[in-house]
Amino acid sequence: MGASASVPEKSIHEFTVKDCKGQDADLSIYKGKVLLVVNVASKCGFTNSNFTQLTELYEKYRDKGFEILAFPCNQFLKQEPGTSQETQEFACTRFKAEYPIFSKVRVNGPDAAPVYKFLKASKGGFFGPSIRWNFTKFLVDKEGQVISRYSTSTAPLAIEADIRKALGEV
Repeated sequence: MGASASVPEKSIHEFTVKDCKGQDADLSIYKGKVLLVVNVASKCGFTNSNFTQLTELYEKYRDKGFEILAFPCNQFLKQEPGTSQETQEFACTRFKAEYPIFSKVRVNGPDAAPVYKFLKASKGGFFGPSIRWNFTKFLVDKEGQVISRYSTSTAPLAIEADIRKALGEV
């Protein structure tokens, strides 16, 4: 499923988002890198395993052109109640996350962040384009195109082979 008329951007690199402090962050700085874009939450049953494995993947592949872009989201049972900065402090302190944590976003509905509209238009889920829960993951290639979408129940380490392939290691 390609990008629809309501999503004119053809690459994730065309978006500007807000960092955890509310400052503009131009995603074009990630051109040439493989990205894993994840909607995160600090009070979810999947929090510990996902943040732990995301940190492990980041430590292993960041020097090879891999970045994780984490977007806090409070749409699922209000499992991310804090501010974007609190989410960043939580991830960095508890899970040693060194990848960027952006400003809190909505991933579904009319107020969904434009970058998430793009991601969902590029790769729908098993039950349609809506994101069903926290820790949905999108793997994006070096040109900014979505390669794959993974559900909450897919552990980050389970997609390591796909990351390696996107990096050109396989």
